[in-house]
Amino acid sequence: MRKIIYKFMLGVLVASAFTSAPAAILIHAGRVIDAVGEAPLVERTVIVDQDRIVAIEAGYRKPGANDRVIDLRKGTLMPGLMDMHVHLTSQQSRTSELDRFKKDAGDVAIDGVVYAQRTLQAGFTTVRDLGDSFRASLALRDAINAGKVPGPRIFAAGKAIATTGGHADPTNGWADFLGGADVGPRDGVIDGPEAAVQAVRQRYKEGSDLIKITATGGVLSIAKNGLNPQFTEEEIRAVVTTAHDYGFKVAAHAHGAEGMKRAVRAGVDSIEHGTFMDEETMNLMKQKGTYYVPTITAGRWVFDRSQEPGFFPEVVRPKAASIGPVIQSTFAKAYKAGVKIVFGTDTGVSAHGDNAREFVLMVEAGMPALEAIKSATIVPAKFLDVDDRLGTVQVGKLADLVAVPGDPLVDISAMRRINFVMKGGVVHRSP
Repeated sequence: MRKIIYKFMLGVLVASAFTSAPAAILIHAGRVIDAVGEAPLVERTVIVDQDRIVAIEAGYRKPGANDRVIDLRKGTLMPGLMDMHVHLTSQQSRTSELDRFKKDAGDVAIDGVVYAQRTLQAGFTTVRDLGDSFRASLALRDAINAGKVPGPRIFAAGKAIATTGGHADPTNGWADFLGGADVGPRDGVIDGPEAAVQAVRQRYKEGSDLIKITATGGVLSIAKNGLNPQFTEEEIRAVVTTAHDYGFKVAAHAHGAEGMKRAVRAGVDSIEHGTFMDEETMNLMKQKGTYYVPTITAGRWVFDRSQEPGFFPEVVRPKAASIGPVIQSTFAKAYKAGVKIVFGTDTGVSAHGDNAREFVLMVEAGMPALEAIKSATIVPAKFLDVDDRLGTVQVGKLADLVAVPGDPLVDISAMRRINFVMKGGVVHRSP
């Protein structure tokens, strides 16, 4: 009798699960920018089952009894957006210099949880995190993948690699008694090819997804020069060779032309910022197939803050004022020259959640709106080697989808008004 009752109850539970669960999510979209064609699809129903797109139909399908309908008939549906340069565990402010000494690993990790959620709510379902402290971005990535906290898919570099005194040397500006002389490859600080190899292997040991180097000086580091080359070509080549052995791509922060050329010749996969990129550098990048990640938003943001007395330390302020305004014009030249461009903002310098400002700045500099959107969808998906499952609105792809009111091909500022976010079939924001 017990077995009969058990089987009956099990049958009721199974039947209840099938009858109460939604059969599918039907997204009624007025327009779909699928990142495949050159024109949007009009009046489509995108059907999502669990975490996948299972059908795309012309017109608006009538829902079944258990279907969930999301009405986006007045909006535009697109693939989930991708930002290839963020720092999810920090955000620049007037207190950033002191925060390096006041915040422990737990503080940084909690900041990352907050900033990851803001990023996802802004429509960015995949990001590349290019440098952290305490390996917090790796822990954040793992927590998001485990479903513990909401956030985008993260491809994380962990600790960026610098030379002694270089842009990512975490002890720049420290007094000697604080122990700044003791850092090495484990901390992402190298001198010479042998140490470069060791630093890459350390990132592999820690669980990084890629490698980030600081090939030149930078704007926000506590150091005078923001442009000088800071690696020898031999050191960069050692990083790249070792990284590629481990299946890592290498991103190179670079503002000055000489540091960029060394990085491109040595085989890096992307140049970040590229502020004073010259024609020779552009030609090298085209020959090598090197991607350019412009981060115009960060350039504009640091310039604006440099006009506010006291916002930056005095050693930083002139760098922000001189480097920041140049990035947008460099982007315009690189785009016209045919350099491969992938969307990236350096958010964490500017405020998390405002990533989509980059679209406006890209279009303002001459890139057509559709190309700008593709630079944040199918282009980074191919760059990350995940275009088999992400980057387009197509049957069989993961249901990473976002929408905006209106038509971003007519008004690109609509990208700053995301009103629908789905990641892996889970709705995180809905109108």
